[in-house]
This record gives sequence, structure tokens and C-alpha cells, in this order.
Amino acid sequence: MLSTSQAILYEEFPREEYGSAMAIFGVGVMVGPTLGPTVGGFITDAYGWPWIFYINIPFGMLALALTLSFIQDSRHQEKVSRVDYPGLLLLAAGVGALQMMLERGERLDWFDSGEVRVLAAVSALSLITFIWHELRTDQPVVDLRILKSRQLAVGVVFGLVLGVCLYATVFVLPVYLQNVQHFTANQTGLVILPGALASAFTMAFMGRLQGKFDGRLSILAGVAVFALSMWKHAHFTTESGMADFFWPLVFRGVGLGLIFVPLTNLALADLPMSRIPNGTGLFNLMRQLGGSVGIALSATLLQRFTAIHRADLAANVTAYAAATQERLAAISNALIARGDLPAVAQTKAIGFLNGIVTQQALMLSFEQLFLLFGACFVLSLPLLLLMHTNKGVPAGGGGAH
Repeated sequence: MLSTSQAILYEEFPREEYGSAMAIFGVGVMVGPTLGPTVGGFITDAYGWPWIFYINIPFGMLALALTLSFIQDSRHQEKVSRVDYPGLLLLAAGVGALQMMLERGERLDWFDSGEVRVLAAVSALSLITFIWHELRTDQPVVDLRILKSRQLAVGVVFGLVLGVCLYATVFVLPVYLQNVQHFTANQTGLVILPGALASAFTMAFMGRLQGKFDGRLSILAGVAVFALSMWKHAHFTTESGMADFFWPLVFRGVGLGLIFVPLTNLALADLPMSRIPNGTGLFNLMRQLGGSVGIALSATLLQRFTAIHRADLAANVTAYAAATQERLAAISNALIARGDLPAVAQTKAIGFLNGIVTQQALMLSFEQLFLLFGACFVLSLPLLLLMHTNKGVPAGGGGAH
């Protein structure tokens, strides 16, 4: 759906309006994942979790009706004599197995699990065979030959990094807010909302400016603002409140808004109109796969980092440490004053102190993750040097029109 949608936009809009069209489209693509927790949180608290699935039905029916009413077949589509079913099945098997492995890996302890090893083998074998098959067949379901365009190849890799950083931070932030700050689903959604709105406004603004300057400068600025946001995220504490989250999330939204439209247009700049669907398909596939990798990676690293930080903290919180003894005594005395027996108060005090250590270890892990994904984005910037200084609109599109 994403690839076809973008191809329709490039065909229906004149060249000078590509930026505006992609900005409007990008609002949905980029703001959706960040606005989702806000709407989902409200629905979950107000009506129960099943309604986050039911709510898709009326919108899906409306989208289907609008599609049947207004969307026409492409003037540039190329009819094929046969469908590449082997390629389609190999792609489905490869991506499907990879997705299942990433989603279930942490719970099953990764490669210590036979199921994960089987999924990894199926995914690797299917994707390698898929690439070999697609490069040999005359009518591939995914034309990998278009990656001969360096502009597209670099854009696809950058899109992968974008997916990792976008979805990882979208995943990690609500976990922090609910596990450390103990926010409700609705409160978590309200915290995330300003960033989504900032991203929407930035994309709308960038759409009006698209084509008037080198798109790589916008991407550079967006990555810098995103990195600044992650640096501010890394200064969150267990005592942070609503006001502390506002500007870091606004910066994050602005940074992503500065990246999406110029990156998409730059990636597709060298493709003829007939190859735009293939190009957008690859670009979106890699961004979505990057999102899956980012979520799986952040979930795994969160557990690993928490275990490491907890061990480091616990090494200093021992029964022989004076500060630990003072804290336990203070907690125990407070509990005894409330009516608990001394032995019970001592057990509760140890449990309470254990909870504090675990919470601080979690907080340190979240800070480390935010810095890691910010640095990951910054380290991808040299890829921009491999892209030419096109203003960010597909060259093939102008000729087609």
C-alpha cells in the first residue's frame, strides 16, 4: 500500500508539487506511529484494549470506498505475462520468518532456542534464494536491478537506519513512561502527542520548501536535531515530569520531519516513472524492516543493560555498607511506626530497597539506549556524501509528465 500510494502521488502531481504531495503523505507515515500511542492510550483506558483493533474496521471500510471511487490504474504500469509466484513466496517466507525471529527472540533467549535457530535459517535461506531468483528472472516481483542506482541504494540504507531509530525510540519511550514513571496509557499518549504534532507541522513546512535547496542539508539538520533530542532524552530521571518531556519530544518530531520528505525524494531522484513503484517498495520495505530490527534490538538491549547496571549498583548496596544500613533502618522504623512487626518491616524494607535499585538500573538503561540510537543516526551521515546534489525530486518524473 505504501509503495503504490507514493507511486500514485508521483504520477498525479506535477513535478513542482512533489514536495508538497510527499509532505502530506509523510504526515501520515511518520506521525501515525507517534500519534498511535496517544489515541491507543485513550481508547485502552476508556473502552478497553480490544477497541484498538475494532477501531480499524470503519476506517478501513472508508479507505476502501474512497479508493474504489477515486483511484485509477497507472498510465505507466507495465503488464506482465505471468506473476512471479516463486519470488513472492520466497519474499514472504524470508521476511515472515525474520519478523517472527525478531519478535520472539528475546522471549526465547535468542539462539539458545531451537525455534529461533530454525527461523533464522529459514529467513536467511529464503532471502538469499530470493535475491538469486530475482536477479535471474525476466519479470521479478521485486526488481533488485534498480539498486544499480547509487542514489536509491544509499537512500534504502539510510531508510533502514531511519526505521531502526524511529521505531526503537517510539517503542522505548512508552516503556520508560509506564515502567519508571508509572504513567497510564492515556497519560503516556498525551506526553507523546506534542512530538507528533511537531513532526506534522515540520513536514508541511518542508513540503513548501522542497526543491528550493539541497535536500541533503535538510537531512543533515534533521539528524542533528534528532541527536539533540536523544541527548536531552538521556537526561531524563526517575523524577522527571510532563514539563521535562515536552521540548525533547518536540525536537524529535522536528528532526524526523526534516528528514522524511527530502530523503524519500532523493532516494527516488534517478528512477524513471515506470520504476517508481519498485523504488518506493524497496525503500518502504527496508524502513519497516529497520523498525522491526530497532524494536527487537531495543527490547534485547534494555534487558541486557538493566542486568549490567543492576549488578553494578547492587555491588555497592550491601548489608555492610553504612549508607545501606542507614536507609534500611529508616525504612524499617517508618514501617514499624505504621504498625508492622520488626521482622516484617525488615523484609519489606529490603524489598523496597531492591525496587529502588531495579528502578535506577532501568533508568540508566533507558538513558544509554537513547544515546545509542542518537549516535547510530549521526554515524549514518557520511552516506549523504554518496548522494548527488539533486534538489530532491525524481528526475524520471519530469520526463514522464
